[in-house]
Amino acid sequence: MLSTGLPQGAVPKLERPGPLRDRVYEALLELITTRALQPGQHLVESELAGHLGVSRQPVREALQRLNTEGWVDLRPAQGAFVHEPTEEEADQLLTVRTLLEAEAARLAAANADSAGIAALESLCAEGEKAVEADDVDGAVAMNARFHAKIMELAGNAVLAELAAQVDRRVRWYYTPVARRRGHQSWIEHRELIAAVSDRDEQRATQLMRAHTEHTRRSYHARSRS
Repeated sequence: MLSTGLPQGAVPKLERPGPLRDRVYEALLELITTRALQPGQHLVESELAGHLGVSRQPVREALQRLNTEGWVDLRPAQGAFVHEPTEEEADQLLTVRTLLEAEAARLAAANADSAGIAALESLCAEGEKAVEADDVDGAVAMNARFHAKIMELAGNAVLAELAAQVDRRVRWYYTPVARRRGHQSWIEHRELIAAVSDRDEQRATQLMRAHTEHTRRSYHARSRS
């Protein structure tokens, strides 16, 4: 275990194909996204390298890339730290997410077939199981898969590409409120599936807008509870 507090078993195994620096980058980004590495946590190159089984060079390169993308802060004479998002950053990201997801829901209602609806129902059932088991990581993962499926059913490649750019940050912000949202989030998912199944574009749009707004408000409320 890292002295900086990385949970035992949290580090993903590096896949062999591809440049080492890219694999290290993906591993560290996953640890940040899932909050195995917490906002504000000090990232020690030598410890990360030892835990990932690589030299310090690809870790240094990955941290520089993560800094450029806003996931890590490099502070002179102090080192690297996981970025601590401001309330404004979260609000802007989650507002953009609402716009993208609401349009995806509308298009999914217009385009989804029975197989797509069945896939949504299956993902929803898995998410409900995760909540019932108090499996926060599982619930977050299933939530991401559910929303990705809505985006897929929308059938708009440009919209999907834009959504993919914010997907990991959405997961980052959703993780600390997943337990708070709990069953209610999946009740909202069930209502959305019904609207998509009925091909009710307007209701699907309204439901998704309200759903993502609930998540945004929950994120801002987390520090006041």
